[in-house]
Amino acid sequence: MPMSIHTAAELVAGRIRNSGYVEIIAHHDADGIAAGSILAHAMARAGLRFRLRIRGDMIPEDLSRDQAYLLCDIGAGMEKLPKETMVVDHHEAHFTGEYHVNPRLSGLDGDRELSASGTAYLVANRLGDNRDLAGLAMLGMIGDAQFLSGMNLSIFNDGVANGIITVGRGLRLPGRDLPEQLLMASGPVIEGVSGDEAAAKMIAGSPGGSGTADLKQALSICALSAIRNHNAACVEAIYGDTYGLDREVVPDAHSLAAVIDACGKAGHGDIGAALCLRYSRDLGAAWEIARQHRLKVIASFRTATVQTDTAGIYEVESPDIASDVAEALSCRSTPQVPIAVIARSGTACRISARCPEGTAVDLGAAVRTLAQACGGSGGGHRSRAGATIPCESLEAFRKGWAAAVAA
Repeated sequence: MPMSIHTAAELVAGRIRNSGYVEIIAHHDADGIAAGSILAHAMARAGLRFRLRIRGDMIPEDLSRDQAYLLCDIGAGMEKLPKETMVVDHHEAHFTGEYHVNPRLSGLDGDRELSASGTAYLVANRLGDNRDLAGLAMLGMIGDAQFLSGMNLSIFNDGVANGIITVGRGLRLPGRDLPEQLLMASGPVIEGVSGDEAAAKMIAGSPGGSGTADLKQALSICALSAIRNHNAACVEAIYGDTYGLDREVVPDAHSLAAVIDACGKAGHGDIGAALCLRYSRDLGAAWEIARQHRLKVIASFRTATVQTDTAGIYEVESPDIASDVAEALSCRSTPQVPIAVIARSGTACRISARCPEGTAVDLGAAVRTLAQACGGSGGGHRSRAGATIPCESLEAFRKGWAAAVAA
């Protein structure tokens, strides 16, 4: 019988308490940064010593044997980690150490119903009363496109009941005002709007961008434009339930998730973590990072073309936008095939993969197997996965993709 996730959380919390000093290493997306920050909050409040670092990638050899490490949203897929490593994750579990909190190990749905930040929230509340961090736990659900069900719903209800999260209805596009929300829209990319500042301001109400327009009119324009080339799920995601986070430096959950995600992927994970730790000094800089990151994603989405005869494989110039371009491409209504976006970083090739709505491929398992066959590493979820392989193995990856995934 699997250990309950609450028991696993207590076990890791006890290990944290008994460690004189903990190195927290968090993945550089919204879920990972939020997870690491939740545990940093909890440890600071408990008077425990730690350092929080944000990383895009790591290997077991990066960890020394004489240090206590806590990995957030990273590590579950690494079989060769030191057994005493603490892992708070929700990806496919291959690490067999004792201190591993993961919904999959407790019979829960780590793809759709509990993120790493949600898992971190469970551990944090074993270190003390940290229910005010429920809003941060929502960021992983939003960033990893999970559902408000299962354990996510339980954490959400906790936040609502304690006045931490408020629910509304409105645009779910990140931005400080309506023109910026339209300008930065990348999931889906709205033709004639996204990335076009003049068009965004005009639709928002005036050439000066006062944002006084009729929201229904702006929404109608966006929906009609997006529905031509994007699937219904992505179009419907433009408007819906919104989540207010009055305790956080950005009070809209979708905006906060987008800003933190952009900061991490653009190499400014320290700024993203600072926002989660409720420091607002660099908020203006964070918004500018998010703005430039999203504009770069939109531009790359529009120029992305299939790189080989193999359907679904694309290449972009920079690793920092690969996952977001893959996400945007998976929103398109055609073709309904898994998407792989490749970006070169020196001699390594980073790959981000997505399954569009309605496809049944288990990307996490397929990409892990394929990456290992190419001399690299990878894995993830059923519909979202990533890998790093030597660029010299790229042709082998393309052939393997056609056989294992695209077919």
